[in-house]
Amino acid sequence: MSSEVPTENPSPAEVPDDAEEKMNSNDSKDEKGETGSGKAETAIVMSKKQMKKLMKQKQWEEQKDLRRQKRKEKRQKRKLERQQLESNNEGSARKRIRRDVVPSTLRLIIDCSFDNLMALKDVKKLHKQIQRCYAENRKALHPVQFYLTSHGGQLKNNMNENDKGWVNWKDIHITSEHYNELMKKEDLVYLTSDSPEVLNELDETKAYVIGGLVDHNHHKGVSYKKALEQGIDHAQLPLGNFVKMNSRKVLAVNHVFEIILSYLEKRDWKEAFFSVLPQRKGASPLGEANDASKCELHEEEAGEDNSDND
Repeated sequence: MSSEVPTENPSPAEVPDDAEEKMNSNDSKDEKGETGSGKAETAIVMSKKQMKKLMKQKQWEEQKDLRRQKRKEKRQKRKLERQQLESNNEGSARKRIRRDVVPSTLRLIIDCSFDNLMALKDVKKLHKQIQRCYAENRKALHPVQFYLTSHGGQLKNNMNENDKGWVNWKDIHITSEHYNELMKKEDLVYLTSDSPEVLNELDETKAYVIGGLVDHNHHKGVSYKKALEQGIDHAQLPLGNFVKMNSRKVLAVNHVFEIILSYLEKRDWKEAFFSVLPQRKGASPLGEANDASKCELHEEEAGEDNSDND
């Protein structure tokens, strides 16, 4: 009698841990291999033309700063060339103009002896007027022999504080001396609107004096009285012979100075007056209709306040 030994159902074989790890790593390699093959396929799909375009784009980006720098250098070069050309042209023009300049022998004096009659704000305005006189004389075709006399006090202090370059001014005589100490008495002519004498012609052998005073008419006739006391000649510009005014005939220091410079160039009083007088004066040629309502007086500009001169 045979005996049967019951058999158990076979269980799945146990897989060692290291075998599982190897299997996982193989799976991972397979996945990477698939991904790599995908990239390869992508690389194969990109054409040579596209690759070339991509390389050009990359190169373009890398050279962006270099191109910007080159453009900047090119602009600077063009700007420098233009400046040099303009400088050469201006230099040539100045040389041509300077060759035409014929200095006048006429002496024009600004009398600064009224310093004690002015407030500081008016002294500052006088300083600005003197600056304009200096600038106009420097560029005039017939510059005068320019003098500042009795220079000192508030005016000198203000110039030292606000215009230190005045000590380097050219073609001007600045002195603390009175004009009587520098000029012959018979050569002097004081320009004042209060004088009954009218100056029809300029005598270039004379020394004409302009009162350096900004007083808003507080010291009316002071320069005329001074001329009488000193026994020197006096006269007023022939303004009334050519110009009808809506305001006072008293002019600023720089206006008188510029009118004389203009007359030396044009030799015509009418042209000289109308090339200098500001519109706010309401000036019109004598004999022509002048509607005051159309000639509104503007507020006086800084540095152009009326002085006791004409």
